[in-house]
Amino acid sequence: MISAMGRLYLLFALVDLALLVIALIDCLSSEEYEIRALPKVAWVFIILLFSPIGPIVWFVAGRPQRETAARPQPWRPGDGFSERSRPRQVAPDDDPEFLRNLTRERRDDEEMLRRWEADLRRREEELRRRKSTDDSGEVQ
Repeated sequence: MISAMGRLYLLFALVDLALLVIALIDCLSSEEYEIRALPKVAWVFIILLFSPIGPIVWFVAGRPQRETAARPQPWRPGDGFSERSRPRQVAPDDDPEFLRNLTRERRDDEEMLRRWEADLRRREEELRRRKSTDDSGEVQ
């Protein structure tokens, strides 16, 4: 049978292997920008080469800090909004300011169209007058 010392070594070897596997999976599944102190590749080598110290150092100094729910967090893009802080948007047909602007724009567009039509009529009339004076004063 295995002696007590052999069992202790076996237990330490299994703990070391479990620690190594857990640290390696945690390191590889972390985002590069979240990892502290060193790049991800350096942490992988430290975890693999310096077992059991490497995995322990990873959990102490390299692992991303997990934010707790007790601390209020600043809003970051992509986090979404809580229901209380969610900005309320109104549909365009329910927004009085939008409808006011729409009415004003339509009125301005109609006024511009009237001016263009009046200018066009004035130019056509002027062109007809020139043509009639050219036709009547023409010598053959």
